[in-house]
Amino acid sequence: QVQLVESGGGLVQPGGSLRLSCAASGSIFSISSMGWYRQAPGKQRELVANINGVGRISYADSVKGRFTISRDNAKNWVALQMNSLKPEDTAVYYCNAGAMSQGPMKSYWGQGTQVTVSS
Repeated sequence: QVQLVESGGGLVQPGGSLRLSCAASGSIFSISSMGWYRQAPGKQRELVANINGVGRISYADSVKGRFTISRDNAKNWVALQMNSLKPEDTAVYYCNAGAMSQGPMKSYWGQGTQVTVSS
């Protein structure tokens, strides 16, 4: 199995910055994509940013130019630098990885970390 552990959430004022990190551990054969999703109260979980297996990056339109995703393949680690945060960025942020463990490729999720943007 693969475990994803997030860190770095918290409370920040509008216009501020936060950095989320996610480390994958366990019985990992290979990891394809790694990325971040978020879910606000009463809304569906949505993609924030993702790096696929060949390094292609995609962002939600709402975060382009403000958020930056980075990844360290050797360390099975992905981070999300969030700048110019807005109240509408408030959500639980989840790390996601497509990984092969002891079977076929599966999608794994972290436990989530709360990001609250408020004055």
